[in-house]
Amino acid sequence: MIKPITGTFFEFDHHNRAEGKYYNDAMWSFTEEQWRAKVRETAELGMDTLVLMATALYFETYYKFDEFPYAKHLACENVLEVLLDEADKTGQKIFLSAGFYGDWVQPDVNTTDPAVINRSLKAMNILSEQYGHHKCIEGWYMPDEWEIDGHFDDRFIKYINTISAEARRLNPKNKTIIGPYGTRITKPDDLYVKQLESLDLDIIAYQDEVGVQKTLVEQEAAYYEGLWKAHEKAGRAKIWADMEVFEFEGKVYQSALKPAPWERVKAQMEAISPFVEKIIIYAYQGMMTKPGGIARCGFETAETLYTDYKNWLDSTK
Repeated sequence: MIKPITGTFFEFDHHNRAEGKYYNDAMWSFTEEQWRAKVRETAELGMDTLVLMATALYFETYYKFDEFPYAKHLACENVLEVLLDEADKTGQKIFLSAGFYGDWVQPDVNTTDPAVINRSLKAMNILSEQYGHHKCIEGWYMPDEWEIDGHFDDRFIKYINTISAEARRLNPKNKTIIGPYGTRITKPDDLYVKQLESLDLDIIAYQDEVGVQKTLVEQEAAYYEGLWKAHEKAGRAKIWADMEVFEFEGKVYQSALKPAPWERVKAQMEAISPFVEKIIIYAYQGMMTKPGGIARCGFETAETLYTDYKNWLDSTK
């Protein structure tokens, strides 16, 4: 049975400017009502979980933080509050971003430099103080990704456990999630199982790496099956899929993101479904948009992928 898409990464501003060519300008100009409409679009498609990529980016924030200025290029002046308030109304769950409090292209620095880590911890406390009353908050996401080169780097494990400890200190109910890459080269052996056991982490949403052209759809099932077995042995951390629903207009990482064709997306879902608890995508924004909606953003085929997926989803009910 093919699992539907029940979550997505969410962003106010796509970090890679070349990739965001077809949707950044639109998002920057969104009004409060357009942002609310964008949240409702995801809810209408059954996406009950939104993982916020960034609360800070390019040394600017989407809330009041004394070390960085507010991201003034956004037309909406209270964008994070709008997201959380609307998610309260739709009943969706939000993972707030605890990262990107340094240069986003240097995850190794952001996860090992005490100054950056302390800034992240401070931000978590301020965000909790300002927004902790929102019932939609599920926990925290760590966006400063390391490749799993066979196994986790011990420094990354230390960082994960540091952020998770603070998350649980702020609220024992907080859950934590990462979305690492390197899925195709991860070695789900005994050492990896021991590493999973050592992680204070609730969810790992492994990138399927199809969009970035590192994995073929027909290879996915074997990779995820191995990881699923490792997670079962460890008895730790739920396994989700971070499924890429995009393709590049030109060179990988150096050109615009465009929606992948539905046939490929469906094949990805089919390959992954038996081995993961949940499929979330990267990302709804830019790759899907509701036809006739007030919050359109993305390449022209974003409406096509939305319609094709919705038609399939409706057919399964």
